[in-house]
Amino acid sequence: MKLIRYGEAGKEKTGIILNDKKYDTSGFGEDYNEQFFETDGLARLQKYVEENKSGLQEIAENERLGSPIARPSKIICIGLNYKDHAEETNAPLPKEPIIFFKSTTALVGPDDDIIIPKNSVKTDWEVELAVVVGKKASYVEENEALEYVAGYVLHNDVSEREFQLERNGTWDKGKGCDTFAPVGPFMATAKEIEDVHNLKLWLKVNDKMMQNGTTANLIFNIPFLVSYVSQFMTLLPGDIISTGTPAGVGLGFNPPVYLKPGDVVELGIDGLGTAKQVVKAYAKN
Repeated sequence: MKLIRYGEAGKEKTGIILNDKKYDTSGFGEDYNEQFFETDGLARLQKYVEENKSGLQEIAENERLGSPIARPSKIICIGLNYKDHAEETNAPLPKEPIIFFKSTTALVGPDDDIIIPKNSVKTDWEVELAVVVGKKASYVEENEALEYVAGYVLHNDVSEREFQLERNGTWDKGKGCDTFAPVGPFMATAKEIEDVHNLKLWLKVNDKMMQNGTTANLIFNIPFLVSYVSQFMTLLPGDIISTGTPAGVGLGFNPPVYLKPGDVVELGIDGLGTAKQVVKAYAKN
């Protein structure tokens, strides 16, 4: 099952994708949020769809897609989780996962604009596989970790490198700006993805391939990451864990290459669809 949310930003309705067509599920009466996942929402939604399949209304192709997950309690990210990315940024391979956060206000839809922040000169891209937590998780054993995964989504971990690396403090300064977490187009349930550790992921800027990797090269795999993060904080249903990016980010070029207004970013992961974002300059409302 593939979950979507669509419509005006901040007023999204729920939907699903069946046989490559989008259908409205707002009659189900719930958003895809913490409460939904916590109360066995996926199974209940599946039953609702089966019972109402003939009456589901198809969604127009030109409808905006929002994040397939309503604003979660946390967006947790893993840094330097691909060997080639660590090497291109001249960083040592981590002995344990590096954890940082993106603000939940950074969350946007898969095809929404990326806004270069005020005073930014080093806005960068990062295609990532993200995990959606399905149930409350604390001190989870690695061999049980996948039982806590509801599904997977495509994520562009947009990053401002000066804010992240040159402004002192944690990486979070360069990770949580508005529009810096485009997610989607859909959440694929865990059963939809046959082998999460063998997915191609890629990203283009202005139709030039910048990143072309595979989740087979993760340093820390998905069960380990879910278990590891749960040792330090309670994961709540609907939380997102973004698992790192392969080589090819702008910071890794010599000289570095950063996004500018008018650039078009396209990205995708096997089984998780594609997204397209236009880069625009910050403008005061």
